Amino acid sequence: MSATLDQIQTGVQFLSADEAVKKIPKAASIMVGGFGFPGMPRHLSRALVEQTDIDELTLIMNSLGSVSTLNALFEQNRIKKVIGSFFSTNKDLVKAYREGKVEIELLPQGTLTEAIRLGGAGIPAFFTPTAAGTDLAKGKETRVINGREHVLEHSLTADVAIIRAHKADKAGNLVYRKTAQNFNPAMATAAKLTIVEVDEIVEIGELNPDEIMTPFIFVDIVVKREEV
Repeated sequence: MSATLDQIQTGVQFLSADEAVKKIPKAASIMVGGFGFPGMPRHLSRALVEQTDIDELTLIMNSLGSVSTLNALFEQNRIKKVIGSFFSTNKDLVKAYREGKVEIELLPQGTLTEAIRLGGAGIPAFFTPTAAGTDLAKGKETRVINGREHVLEHSLTADVAIIRAHKADKAGNLVYRKTAQNFNPAMATAAKLTIVEVDEIVEIGELNPDEIMTPFIFVDIVVKREEV
C-alpha cells in the first residue's frame, strides 16, 4: 500500500530563526542568498547577528553592502573572508581589506553562480573565458580552448546555506517568488546544512509540482518568517 500524504516524513525540521542559527558552527563557511534585498534571508541574517557570537566566518554571497543586515558581522570583526562579486559599495569593508583585516575573493557574477551550481552538482572545477587576461586571473591555471584563453575556477560549497523562499510545504519542498529566487536554489544544493526562511508553510500537496524549484532532499531546516 502506498503512503498517504500525511505519512510522508522527510526529516526536515521546522524551527524558529533563533533555534536555527544556533546550528551554525564557529568558523563556518556560509552561503547567503539574495541579490541586494530581493531573495535575501533578512530574518535569519538578523538572528545570526543578534542570537549568536560565532566568528571566523567565511561568507559566500553576491554582495555585502553597507546596508546589509550581515554588515554588522563585519563591524563586530566576526568575518574572516568574503567571496562574491560586488563589495565596492561598502567603503569600510574595502578599507579593512586594504589594511589586511579581512580577505576578499572577487569572482565575476556569472562565474560565482556557476561555481555554486557546479559545487552542488559535485563537479570540482571548470574552465571559463570570463576574467582571462585580467587581475582576477592572476595565479590561476589557464588553458587555450578553441583558440580562446580560459581560466580554471574551483567550484564552491559551504558548511551552511541560509536562503529565502516564498513557500515551503510540510515536506520541505520550496517555491520562490519571481526574481527573489536568484542565487537561492543553487545555494540550497551546495551546502551541508541548508536553512530556509519562508513566508508561508502549506500542507503537502498544495504546491504545484511544476513550480517546485528546490525539492525537500536539499532542505534541512525551515523557518517561517516573522513580521517585523
